[in-house]
Amino acid sequence: MDTGTHIVMGLGLGGLAMLDPAIANDPVTSHAILAGTLIGSQAPDFDTVLKLKNNAVYIRNHRGITHSLPALVIWPLLLFGAISLFVPEADNGKLLLWTAIAVFLHVFVDIFNAYGTQALYPISKKWIALGVISIFDPFIFFLHIGGLLLWYMGVNPGYTFLAVYSILVVYYIIRIISRQRVNKIVLKKIPEAEEIYASPTIRWGQYHLAIKSKHEFFVAGLKNGKVTVWDTFDRLAVPKTKLFDAAKKDKNISAFLSFSPVHRWEVEKNDHGHLVQFIDLRYRSKGHYPFVAMVQLDENLNIITSFTGWVYSEDRLKKKMEFSPLDLINNNE
Repeated sequence: MDTGTHIVMGLGLGGLAMLDPAIANDPVTSHAILAGTLIGSQAPDFDTVLKLKNNAVYIRNHRGITHSLPALVIWPLLLFGAISLFVPEADNGKLLLWTAIAVFLHVFVDIFNAYGTQALYPISKKWIALGVISIFDPFIFFLHIGGLLLWYMGVNPGYTFLAVYSILVVYYIIRIISRQRVNKIVLKKIPEAEEIYASPTIRWGQYHLAIKSKHEFFVAGLKNGKVTVWDTFDRLAVPKTKLFDAAKKDKNISAFLSFSPVHRWEVEKNDHGHLVQFIDLRYRSKGHYPFVAMVQLDENLNIITSFTGWVYSEDRLKKKMEFSPLDLINNNE
């Protein structure tokens, strides 16, 4: 989910904790728990700081170890320890419990969108991405906002958010059923489909689709129960050549391939050598595929420059791949 939704969920859990009279009647403990649920609902995404290093490190690690099984234990203990230093009078057991619930809920809801997490690491390194809920879901966000407004107006926060989360349980069940229906609709349109990657949009019942068959990739959209195929590409395996072996050694290409389950590749011969590009097919936007990885190699298959990330224009992509004559000299030494 997006940061805003995780924030309101953290506040909502702090309100839900007020169902316990011992918490509701203890201002010190209730404020400490609110801090724990608010920070705990954000903690797994602290790995965003990896962007400061480079995109490759961020893509390879975001929603990885910080959303894993060990993280469900480590984050609550770290946050509990930190909050306890400032609020030693709070009920330690209840503070730890609600902080752990906040961390767990963050990781749990993230598996329902198309990006997913490595929630079962180290048991499995597989990305779990159910494609049920959009990264930003207006219903979930504004339902929490409504609950927070009622709390501000003096309505009991415990019962308010008990109602909010009861509604959300039903909502998630409905969305799961809707997602299963997507597969059935796609298979009627493309019976040869082997794998279906669905990205829900913020509009109810609308999905972006990336579909694998034995010989082709299909990029499509689903709206009003109908599938519209936008693009079709031959499904070509990555050649086992020295060129691609060299390209896959690049940190940006390697990070992209570790994350992207459905992509195509292109090779362009240019004045500097070979430009190898990988394109993720899940994120089509206005006829463009913005999530890419590229590497420029010289004639001797040395890496000159590379990039991975989101690019929404050709001009910006060219700037990302710019390199100086010094890079060419260094590679030829």
